[in-house]
Amino acid sequence: MSEMKPLLIELGTEELPVKALPGLAQAFFDGVIDALQKRGIDFDRANAKPLYTPRRLAVLLPGVSTEQPEQSSEVLGPYLNIALDAEGQPTKALQGFAAKAGLDWSQLERTTDAKGERFVHRSNKPGAKTADLLADIVRESLAAMPIPKPMRWGDHDYAFARPVHWLVMLLGKDVVDAEVLGVRSDRMSRGHRFEHDKSVWVNNPGDYIDALRGAHVLVDSDERRARIEQQVRDTATKAGGVARITEDNLEQVNCLVEWPSAVLCSFEPEFLAVPQEALIATMEANQKFFPVLDDGGKLTEHFIGIANIESQDVSEVSKGYERVIRPRFSDAKFFFDEDLKQGLVSMGDGLKTVTYQAKLGSVAYKVARVAALAETIAKELGFDPVLARRAAELSKNDLQSRMVNEFPELQGIAGRHYATASGESSEIALAIDESYQPRFAGDDIALSPTGKVLAIAERLDTLAGGFAAGLKPTGNKDPFALRRNALGLARTIIESGFNLDLPNLLASSVLQSSLALAANAPAQTDKIKEHFKGTAVSVATETGTGGDDFISTHLSKHFADKGHEIHFMTSAPIAADLYDFILDRLRGYYADKGAPASHFNAVAELRPHSLYDFDTRLDAIGQFAALPEAEALAAANKRINNILKKADVEIPHAIDRGLLNDPVESALAEAVEAAIGDTDEALHHHDYISVLSRLALLRPQVDAFFDSVMVNVDEPAIRANRLALLKRLADRFRAVAAIEHLSS
Repeated sequence: MSEMKPLLIELGTEELPVKALPGLAQAFFDGVIDALQKRGIDFDRANAKPLYTPRRLAVLLPGVSTEQPEQSSEVLGPYLNIALDAEGQPTKALQGFAAKAGLDWSQLERTTDAKGERFVHRSNKPGAKTADLLADIVRESLAAMPIPKPMRWGDHDYAFARPVHWLVMLLGKDVVDAEVLGVRSDRMSRGHRFEHDKSVWVNNPGDYIDALRGAHVLVDSDERRARIEQQVRDTATKAGGVARITEDNLEQVNCLVEWPSAVLCSFEPEFLAVPQEALIATMEANQKFFPVLDDGGKLTEHFIGIANIESQDVSEVSKGYERVIRPRFSDAKFFFDEDLKQGLVSMGDGLKTVTYQAKLGSVAYKVARVAALAETIAKELGFDPVLARRAAELSKNDLQSRMVNEFPELQGIAGRHYATASGESSEIALAIDESYQPRFAGDDIALSPTGKVLAIAERLDTLAGGFAAGLKPTGNKDPFALRRNALGLARTIIESGFNLDLPNLLASSVLQSSLALAANAPAQTDKIKEHFKGTAVSVATETGTGGDDFISTHLSKHFADKGHEIHFMTSAPIAADLYDFILDRLRGYYADKGAPASHFNAVAELRPHSLYDFDTRLDAIGQFAALPEAEALAAANKRINNILKKADVEIPHAIDRGLLNDPVESALAEAVEAAIGDTDEALHHHDYISVLSRLALLRPQVDAFFDSVMVNVDEPAIRANRLALLKRLADRFRAVAAIEHLSS
């Protein structure tokens, strides 16, 4: 058995790209592991992980076999009928095979497969030394790394993410002699560029991390990250605040430094008049600084930078960071002050000239559609429709602001500040901001009533417009983020507990978008008609938007000028497609919550109009599935559905008790009617848990019925009556969900 020794491979480079660094390190590590496995070399990972800094990628394994195991080979030769002639002597085919193996033909072995007996050459040879294979292992690993634009340097043919300057390869205490990317291997690493600008002797792989730490390099990214986080928190505490540390900012800073050192900085307090989101965005996105907040979450004049050195004059480093950030803050303050002079309302004038989507018209047109939807939804939910419409009408005005032009991520946030400054109510200002929530996966939904209404209306219009304009996502392409909008819409409705008729809202939204399509591209009218089948709606008299004067006037004038009246069809097909699209997003949403696919399918088959009702039913199914009776009743329901599908007689709506001639079916009929009576009230109040719990008590009668009663008897009247009984039972279960999906 070969000896196990620790292995170290370190590739020293110029500064690697920050955002790609963790992925490159993982790819290098995985490539070495895969290459060792491919060659049959044993190794012990023992919690090994990628090691990296901006200037190096390293693989450190605590144990690697010093040689491959014995290599066995089996080469199949010709079959006997080809290998030997009639006298049993070798043919040229066999002689050639033996010569290639370096043996006399009589030394070859024989084996048998499905086609018969044939000659075979089997051999064993010692495995290669791991040290002799490591150069190829490293080259193979580097070649497989995901580097979209590799760099070339010097006059060499090879390329990598950045120029390579040194290579450490140690197996145990021995240097593995190799050349990779033009660099000869050694045991000499390098320390921090400024703190320890000289070579670092690595005696053996186990000393690597400590040796580099002594040279002011923290090669373990977890150790480096923990040091950054702790220093930032401690520094913020000394400043009397709390550091804002986002995972993305922390990760990027971690990939910028080898020996992190926190530096407390500050800026002029007058900049705090600017919306703090703009200042925070500048600090984090542009400079990778950490803002300091007070206990209430409000930005203070302090921030923290992470230097890559321990400076002897920290104040000079601080001044440098402050000098860098001041021009950006000055720009933000200028933009904000100029926007305040213009005012949020007047910003909206420019939206008429901004195209939202070529087929759907301007942003102003979209705002009008959203305002009409928001007003309708607010009325349905019992909220203030005037507030909802006003918030919608102002919701996109900040797109014309200087602030959002410079900081696109502040859409809505800037609008909230400008609305407040313009004297709008706090509810309207907040709704403008919340209309964008959830902004990303895991983000909270809007909290205020008007914000929720506006978030729903905004997403309804985006989805309807996208589908009506033929922009449904395909593959990875989703330029209008319709998948994200669908999930945001569903989450807002469900998590708010809103009982909204989604298909109806989708139909209204798609109708509005179809009118927009016609107004902006009359040549598309015939195509629109192909999509909208059903009752004709006159553009001149109806908009399908609850009386949207903007759309009605715009369209009426458009078609009046052309001397004709256009009719459009209802939006059912596209709305149905949209509903299915939203359900697909919900499938993943509930899977993340641990809901089995069978439970989801049981509810989805009913296509409830309310997504909140969908959620309530799914919760009830989860509790029902835990009952001991659930599996048997689900199987029985599947059996009932199969029987009903094959029915060859008209099934009555009611049970004729005079035709119940078997005591078992009479018992089931009595039990079913009693259960229906007991669950009517609960069903009316959407108390699906109570409904299913009561129906679960029917299992004894259902089991007895299928054990002793023949449904499809010869007598048509009795057969129809028994089918009616089963349909009564199935319909009551189906009033909650298609529970047959729970049957395995």
